[in-house]
Amino acid sequence: MTTKFQLETLTCPSCAMKIKAALGKVAGVESVEVLFNASKVVVTYKQEAHAVLALAEKSVEETLARIGFPVISKN
Repeated sequence: MTTKFQLETLTCPSCAMKIKAALGKVAGVESVEVLFNASKVVVTYKQEAHAVLALAEKSVEETLARIGFPVISKN
């Protein structure tokens, strides 16, 4: 499962590295792609039960907000 997060602000490669490092520590996350020019983050989750994926997705969103990158939308 993959989720795309549209962020409020993401302006530089160092911010992208900060996001990738933080989200890489979230349980259930398999990979993180940061598109700083588009202010988007694409997160791929490990193949697990649906309930675990929902928790991982919530954890990703909370982590992004905590490190200063609020989510505007996701799909």
